[in-house]
Amino acid sequence: MTIQTPNGFSLDTSGRRIVVDPVTRIEGHMRCEVNVDDNNVIRNAVSTGTMWRGLEVILKGRDPRDAWAFVERICGVCTGCHALTSVRAVENALDIKIPLNAHLIREIMAKTLQWHDHVVHFYHLHALDWVNPVNALKADPKATSELQQMVSPSHPMSSPGYFRDIQNRLKKFVESGQLGIFKNGYWDNPAYKLPPEGDLMAVAHYLEALDFQKEIVKIHTVFGGKNPHPNYMVGGVPCAINMDGDLAAGAPINMERLNFVHQRLKEAFEFSKNVYLPDVIAIASFYKDWLYGGGLSATNVMDYGDYAVTPYDKSTDQLPGGVILNGNWDEVLPIDPADPEQVQEFVQHSWYKYPDEAKGLHPWDGITEPNFVLGAGLKGTRTNIQELDESAKYSWIKSPRWRGNAVEVGPLARYILAYAHGVPFVKDQVDTSLAAFNQLAGTSLTAKQALPSTIGRTLARALEAHYCAAMMLDDFDRLIANIKAGDTATANVAKWDPSTWPKEAKGFGTVAAPRGGLGHWIRIKDGKIDNYQCVVPTTWNGSPRDPMGNIGAFEASLMNTPMERPDEPVEILRTLHSFDPCLACSTHVMSEDGQDLATVTVR
Repeated sequence: MTIQTPNGFSLDTSGRRIVVDPVTRIEGHMRCEVNVDDNNVIRNAVSTGTMWRGLEVILKGRDPRDAWAFVERICGVCTGCHALTSVRAVENALDIKIPLNAHLIREIMAKTLQWHDHVVHFYHLHALDWVNPVNALKADPKATSELQQMVSPSHPMSSPGYFRDIQNRLKKFVESGQLGIFKNGYWDNPAYKLPPEGDLMAVAHYLEALDFQKEIVKIHTVFGGKNPHPNYMVGGVPCAINMDGDLAAGAPINMERLNFVHQRLKEAFEFSKNVYLPDVIAIASFYKDWLYGGGLSATNVMDYGDYAVTPYDKSTDQLPGGVILNGNWDEVLPIDPADPEQVQEFVQHSWYKYPDEAKGLHPWDGITEPNFVLGAGLKGTRTNIQELDESAKYSWIKSPRWRGNAVEVGPLARYILAYAHGVPFVKDQVDTSLAAFNQLAGTSLTAKQALPSTIGRTLARALEAHYCAAMMLDDFDRLIANIKAGDTATANVAKWDPSTWPKEAKGFGTVAAPRGGLGHWIRIKDGKIDNYQCVVPTTWNGSPRDPMGNIGAFEASLMNTPMERPDEPVEILRTLHSFDPCLACSTHVMSEDGQDLATVTVR
């Protein structure tokens, strides 16, 4: 059976069905089903979130000033972005303006998360889709050194002896039989294209990233007290500044701590410049013929915009937001999260209940009522699903749409938008990286040809990480200058007391989260949360079909992808991992029968 979707995809469900459940190396639980034709090309895709989302229910009736601490626990990977979005939503509702120091500290914390998340995603979650670590045992350390010096001559750790030591460590690891995450990989699959030297170089940098990622997050412990889940507060940040004191004096921000932060920021800049970005370009050059996985990124992308230089002035966003439809990079449509006609969530194919499921709801009016029912076309049982019926409800993820359009969000969407906006830093990054790729691969691809792809999505993360590193150094300089000018304020508590609030208020907050545009919407009534809705990046990207029949970004990205061996779904994992799915953000958990799992009394 062939179905033509309104957003331009031809779905053929007649071929062999391949089920990947669970999709691993992601945050949370995900299932994916595809149909492949006789040539092993994907002709239909079904993406499923397999846990219920319940944070909105938990928050109802609570103090809005506490919301950040609850929603921050949505995820343990993208630490802080939900908290930042939440305090922005409450501040928007109550018209609270934060001090400049608080803005800059929040910016550094957000970009630290962005940098850390992208690096960890590539090296520790996604690289194994491109890199064969077992094949690295066949590498010549001298040739690996030469490859490293060609790819990134500024990286200091590039000698043959260094790579020989890494290879020996890897050999002992493999021979011990304790392969850990390397176990059960499809290491003889011809989908892997790197030479042994490329694999060894990548393994070495995997270990380097493992060491450094624990250092960069210490910035969160300086400004936010801990990581994961650093502390935030409505009205600013909860860290005092005392340049003349020390930690014993009760102020966590002093000159010694700021010098520590500055050093980590400089190290992050050098790592993304000399290791992360060159690795992505070099690895991609060996996959020059694998420009699949573009999906919606070739046509429809969205982001709210972020990284404002001046607080409360969206025109100063260094990654400006907007929407591109139908692949028209010459027209960027404005986005307004408060407009009920723009962002809407649908549930016709989601395990939720609306009064009228043909209509979408704006998040301010959102409903989170579970409704787990399976379609008549299901193969298997409720507890042993073999194949889902995508004509019915088939996911715990809702279907967000922008004016009825399915869109892709994420670093690739942000970079396409910034490129279309003509942001100088981004244009230079993209053009320089693409020139390096074309030189290594012997191709002549343009940005519009290369970016909307699985490789382009992975490259955009590396580019954004380095841009964040550069922006953080600027943020730090501005913070120091502001403190030197005599301003040490980090919070505005003028409206902390609920007696100062209106009887009813509503607001929204947005953040450029590592996985894409993140939005929280809140309604406050009589000092308590009346409604709270989060529309997260993986909800946008992992959404099931909507009432119009449009498929979401995950499903679209898999369409028309050839597979070497369908029973070894490297290509499915490669493309899905390029989004860095966070199903913990888009879905949560409930018991089988809906009963309370635990009761916690807070005194």
